[in-house]
Amino acid sequence: MLVIKKFIFNLFSENTYVVWDERTNEGMIIDPGCSDDSEKTALEDFISGRNIAVKYLIVTHCHVDHILGCKFIMDKYSPVYLVPKDDLPLLKESSTQASAFGLYMETPPFPDDYLNENSDIRLGDTGVKIISTPGHTPGEHCLYFDKEKFCITGDVLFKNSIGRTDFWGGDYSTLLNSIKNKLFALPDEVIIYPGHGESSKIGIEKVENPFLQN
Repeated sequence: MLVIKKFIFNLFSENTYVVWDERTNEGMIIDPGCSDDSEKTALEDFISGRNIAVKYLIVTHCHVDHILGCKFIMDKYSPVYLVPKDDLPLLKESSTQASAFGLYMETPPFPDDYLNENSDIRLGDTGVKIISTPGHTPGEHCLYFDKEKFCITGDVLFKNSIGRTDFWGGDYSTLLNSIKNKLFALPDEVIIYPGHGESSKIGIEKVENPFLQN
C-alpha cells in the first residue's frame, strides 16, 4: 500500500509530497519546495523517521517554487531524478526565476532522464501512471496512482481553480484541454493533490470548479 504525506514549503505555500510503499519503504519526493534549513530538516527528519528509501525525485514542472530543494535532495539521497523535457528552459533559468522573487537557490542539477507518459516508475509492486498535461508550463505532467485512486496534479488543477497561464510557455486553451481530456477522464472518486492548497476529487471539480463549467 502506498502512503502520501504533504509538506507546505516556501513563501509560495507550495505542496511538496512524499509517497512511499509501506511494505518495501521505497519512496519518491515530488516537487521539493524546501527553501531553507528548517524546511529541509523537516523533510529529512520525516524520511529518516520512517526509514524511507528515496528512489525517485520527480518534478511535475520547473517553476522555481517546485524545484528549490532539488539540489538538496540529490545531494542527500541520490535518487533517480526526472523532469519534463519541455520545461528544461525553466530549469536552466532557475536562478533567474528565484532572483525575480528575491530568493537565492542552489542551481538544480541536470536530470537523469525526462518525465514522460512512457516512464517506467514503480514503488514496490505499484506502478505510477504519468499523464502529460501541458498548459501551465509546456511540459507539465501529473502522477496518477490508480490502485490508490489519487493523482498529484501539480499546478494544473486545484480545488475550485486551475493553473495560471500568464507565465512563460503558458497557454489557456492547452491547459483546459489537459484537464478536460486527461484528468477528467479519471474516475470521479480519484483524489487530487495539487501543488498548492487543499485536496479535492475529480468528480467534485467537474461539478464545482468555476473555470470548467463550459
